[in-house]
Amino acid sequence: MDEKERIAQLRKELQEHNHRYYVLNQPTIGDEEFDAMMHELQSLEARHPEMADPTSPTQRVGSDLSGEFRQVKHRWPMLSLANTYSEQDVTQWYEAVSRGLGGEPFEVCCELKYDGLSISLTYTDGRLMQAVTRGDGTRGDDVTANVRTIRSIPLVLPGEGYPHEFEIRGEVLMPWPVFEQLNAEREAAEEPLFANPRNAASGTLKSLSPTLVASRHLDAYLYYLLGDELPGDGHYENLQEAARWGFKVSQGMRKAHSLPEIMDYISHWDTERRALPVATDGIVLKVNSLRQQRALGYTAKSPRWAIAYKFKAERERTRLTEVTYQVGRTGAVTPVANMEPVQLAGTTVRRATLNNEDFMRGLDLHLGDYVYVEKGGEIIPKIVGVDTAARAEGAEPVKFIDSCPECGTPLVRYEGEAAHYCPNDAGCPPQIKGRIEHFISRKAMNIDSLGPETVDEYFRRGLIHNVADLYDLRVEDIDAGGTRMKSAHKIVQGIEASKQVPFERVVFALGIRFVGETAAKLLARHFGSMDALATASLQQLTSVSGIGEVIAGSVISYFHDPKNREIVSRLRGYGLQMAISEEQKAAAGDALKGMAIVISGVFSHHSRDEYKAMIERNGGKNASSISSKTSFVLAGEGMGPAKLQKAEKLGIRIVSEEEFLEMIKN
Repeated sequence: MDEKERIAQLRKELQEHNHRYYVLNQPTIGDEEFDAMMHELQSLEARHPEMADPTSPTQRVGSDLSGEFRQVKHRWPMLSLANTYSEQDVTQWYEAVSRGLGGEPFEVCCELKYDGLSISLTYTDGRLMQAVTRGDGTRGDDVTANVRTIRSIPLVLPGEGYPHEFEIRGEVLMPWPVFEQLNAEREAAEEPLFANPRNAASGTLKSLSPTLVASRHLDAYLYYLLGDELPGDGHYENLQEAARWGFKVSQGMRKAHSLPEIMDYISHWDTERRALPVATDGIVLKVNSLRQQRALGYTAKSPRWAIAYKFKAERERTRLTEVTYQVGRTGAVTPVANMEPVQLAGTTVRRATLNNEDFMRGLDLHLGDYVYVEKGGEIIPKIVGVDTAARAEGAEPVKFIDSCPECGTPLVRYEGEAAHYCPNDAGCPPQIKGRIEHFISRKAMNIDSLGPETVDEYFRRGLIHNVADLYDLRVEDIDAGGTRMKSAHKIVQGIEASKQVPFERVVFALGIRFVGETAAKLLARHFGSMDALATASLQQLTSVSGIGEVIAGSVISYFHDPKNREIVSRLRGYGLQMAISEEQKAAAGDALKGMAIVISGVFSHHSRDEYKAMIERNGGKNASSISSKTSFVLAGEGMGPAKLQKAEKLGIRIVSEEEFLEMIKN
């Protein structure tokens, strides 16, 4: 067998293993064997670029060379379903269908309503050609590059007997375990949590980075087949055929022949859905015959032959036992309700955030109150009410604390903010550890040999009290017992390597309040050095495009604090980058000074992120949308038609990749 034949064989076998693992949940080989086959295929494809194929299993990981989404018109509109929340409405729908069919017998396909992002997939000769979101029902976003990374969606159908061309629709979902891990990571980084898997899946699929999409392990269930040459007249039967072609179709679908059978199905899944690996929020009922669907037709917004029954949000009553308080990296204090355990959506709930003092007051909480807790489509439990009739006589109202629960410092509440803060940023343990965790994070100093648990251990052992102390750590300090020598060496080496991190990331790593990654770049590139930034006036700071008075005031407050100045001085002494490097200065220019530039399309010479960095280095500003203030559009292949039309309407210049590189040539 020659290498080209081996490539074809490996692709076929890997596609089959993907299907068995992600769709059938019946793997026949282990991860190690699968990875070995994948590595062999990658090596062979590298030696034979003429065999390149976007449907190869090696392309699942995606690439950062992705343009903005172009809009695609749906061949068949993707309409929303009419929603109902009562069995009475289901009965009325069933009777209306019967009248619409003139009393002709009909079957109803009962399906789970998955809570994700609607997607339409087009296949030609068994190969995935296009993936489009619902959009406005008439047009949607082309997210083919991202969908190719979802392993339960076949790139090439492993089955047979499918039409030459067809469309299959379904839902892209984020499984519960992936969602919970993602939110745990966001909570650790003090980032806003996703309210539910649907939001997380939608945000992921709309990312401009297929690599990010691949890392989120999205899933998909398909539930409707469209085309000119479908297997038969039955919707249920067509989906069973689609399952044989290689698609992931719900095993929970059932055909009902009467209204009582429909009600039994709803009742069953209202309970059993809690054991499913993905989120569901109801039941979809569809007339099974496609001929009868056509006869029933559509209203202006939805088909008459289908309806969605939405499950009611789960609500339970339980007793509030205590309100505790958490302190975050920025000093924000969050009240938390501690309750007697209650079962909601298949999990045991003991705690729920109370957000802030105003939220607590709105509930009029008293200690020992019986509260109502909901956890419907949202994974984050929330208190939605109080059973005041069950309140014990003499119960004390819950009062927001005056002092930090960690260090005892009186709390403050800044004008215009709902949260209370502990101002003792230098002595409050959660704030200290939080700032150190921020300092070592990937987008800051990137000391990946350390983690939150290690930071907590070193803090408890008295090895570190601020970020500067990291650079005093020695192997013998870390490995006091002599049992973790290899790990200790790795940590010290990682800390040493961080001294080469660019100045703009050092500014971000300091954790100045309100100074995020983008603001840190703007400040670093404008002032050029830590000394210039530390001594900048309010007027000088606000003169930087993108820096307002809030950020400017926070920068001034930070450097006004002697403790912060001492930390910066120590970091300087340890050798961290305290100014823009000579290489960066040499690479920088002002060819784009004052220009607002929009990037659109796919590029061949550099990635989009690289072009964004070039724009900033040359004095320009990256804009997300076209307006009359746009200087020009840097356009690659496949520029979105809507953007092109708007640019032409406003008379905005379109600049090619080659023209742009010539513009910034020194």
